[in-house]
Amino acid sequence: MSEPQSPRPAKLIISLLMKDKGILSSLAKDLEELFGPFDILSAWLPFEYTSYYEPEMGGPLFRRLVVFKKLIKQSSLADIKLKTNDLETALSSDRNRSVNIDPGYLLLERFVLATGKNFTHRIYIGRKIYADLTLIYQKGGFKTLPWTYPDYSDDTMLAFLEKVRMKYILDLKDFEKND
Repeated sequence: MSEPQSPRPAKLIISLLMKDKGILSSLAKDLEELFGPFDILSAWLPFEYTSYYEPEMGGPLFRRLVVFKKLIKQSSLADIKLKTNDLETALSSDRNRSVNIDPGYLLLERFVLATGKNFTHRIYIGRKIYADLTLIYQKGGFKTLPWTYPDYSDDTMLAFLEKVRMKYILDLKDFEKND
């Protein structure tokens, strides 16, 4: 029989996809009000892998990842996704989003994104939200899966997530020391 164990806290990462980089400063304030101060901010990453969002948001599009200082409970991901959906709606104009906000979390062994869309590999986590296992960490690096979005397979993205993972290791040590 397996012994149930409490899950480790996770590192909250939010991906922001937008055309107008100028909205970042006001968006950053909103996100910090919801989830606390930032820990790490990625460079702007060009978004070149799909034109899926362009009819709604225009182009070219850019991605920025925001990583938060405070570790979160894994079970809070659905609530976080609903809050970011509300923020997307508040920033929309004529039913078109100005930003796509995708929250997720990083653990030592995986990177997970939240989505409202069901698919074969996604696990329902409550409140009409699913968890998408996006990357796994094995043999010293992140590994993609057959369904990993191409932009999350990019070497620049993987290198950034590796830096976040290193910071997460330090955060876990502090968390466990103070717990």
